Amino acid sequence: MSEYFATVAHGLESVAADELESLGAREVKPDFAGVGFSGDRRLLYRVNLWSRTIFRVLVPIAKFPSPNSDRLYQEVQKIDWEEYIKPYQTISVHCTGKNRQLNHTHFTALQVKNAIVDQQRDKFSQRSTVDVLDADLHINLHINGNHGILSLDSSGPSLHRRGYRPAVGKAPLKESLAAGLLHLAQWQGDRPFLDPLCGSGTLPLEATLKALNVAPGLFRETFALMKWSDFDESLWKELVREAEASCREDLQISIGGCDHNSEAIAQANYNAKKCGVDSHIRLWQADLSQVEPTGDNGLIVCNPPYGERLGNVEELGDLYQQLGDILKQRFKGWTAFIFTGNKALSKRIGLRTSQRIPLYNGALPCTLLKYELY
Repeated sequence: MSEYFATVAHGLESVAADELESLGAREVKPDFAGVGFSGDRRLLYRVNLWSRTIFRVLVPIAKFPSPNSDRLYQEVQKIDWEEYIKPYQTISVHCTGKNRQLNHTHFTALQVKNAIVDQQRDKFSQRSTVDVLDADLHINLHINGNHGILSLDSSGPSLHRRGYRPAVGKAPLKESLAAGLLHLAQWQGDRPFLDPLCGSGTLPLEATLKALNVAPGLFRETFALMKWSDFDESLWKELVREAEASCREDLQISIGGCDHNSEAIAQANYNAKKCGVDSHIRLWQADLSQVEPTGDNGLIVCNPPYGERLGNVEELGDLYQQLGDILKQRFKGWTAFIFTGNKALSKRIGLRTSQRIPLYNGALPCTLLKYELY
């Protein structure tokens, strides 16, 4: 059994913990912007392949005092780096957190890199070079107070970048956040789903992939762990085959999204085709005033603009009021979840919430509002 740490968006820690437990993780412990857990190599591979809400899976290899740059350098040099990387391979170092002396993440990461390559140069007269985008070994250092936790990053590029979404709108949700909203909305693919303000389609696409039981990692060709010296290719291929075999071929419910912007809908349809779900989802151009229910009950999840990046706040008030009116008048029997970062705008919806879930979109405090429509 090994210890791991999954990094997640702040606010989704409990969601990621649920997901990890469903994948077989043990000793699951939510923390700030992450979740600690334990398991074997099979679990490490499964989490990278299947997680919908996690950014990266880290494998801690050392914890040590790091009050300043000199002590950090000394502690990193104590590690036998030959076990993890050869001088002809490339590295990248990413740092999070800070303390009084180590208060610039780029400088802190540079100290870690220097300690590693100086050890290599002393041993082999040769040293690794840095490759930020496609390194052979991705290293993560987290500074917490006067201590540092050094980890190997098993994922590489963030897992939220599925690879199916080259076309995005002006203010897209991260795929991982969209998946988190669906989890909180208890989406199981067992009732009609609609996003009446879908933009480039992230929410309905993630809803379709979850309903079809498609592992998000199937869209990616590489993960950082594939370059590790102990990578078990046969185990990985076994897990990929299992994931491919578990995909559902048909849906018994409708999943759809619409938007008034024709360019956004073109992007959404392109993305749907890119991830192979275009035959399972309907994405169409329509003004909010034209939206109608597709059944007597179902689930609405949407992320209307809230003035941070798109639209004028005063003008958006009319949109929120219209959204509330349409939900009340046309969608009796449905449940709606609205994700917003503007409290004043949310009041314009004019409906009583049955639940308010605090979340973040990046650094912006937001709320997921639940409405039972009777």
